[in-house]
Amino acid sequence: QVQLVESGGGLVQPGGSLRLSCAASGSIFSINDMRWYRQAPGNGRELVATITSGGSTNYADSVKGRFSISRDNAKNTVYLQMNSLKPEDTAVYYCNADVRYTYYRSSNYWGQGTQVTVSS
Repeated sequence: QVQLVESGGGLVQPGGSLRLSCAASGSIFSINDMRWYRQAPGNGRELVATITSGGSTNYADSVKGRFSISRDNAKNTVYLQMNSLKPEDTAVYYCNADVRYTYYRSSNYWGQGTQVTVSS
């Protein structure tokens, strides 16, 4: 079994910064793409950022230039650095990863989510 655990969420003022972390543990052979999603009340789940095993990144237009995704493969961890935060960034942020748990098999996994609230 593979688990993804997010941390780093909390309350921050507009214009502030937060750094989210997501650590994968369990039966891990390797991890391919890792992603951050977010979901606000009444909204669908939005893809925020993606990073491949080779370090290539992609961002939603709404966060481009403000957020940065990175990973530490030795720690099986993905990060999301969030700068210049806006109230509309308020959401539950979810970690997602494509994990090879054996040489032959892979599955997609979700974390439980961490709340980010941007408010004065």
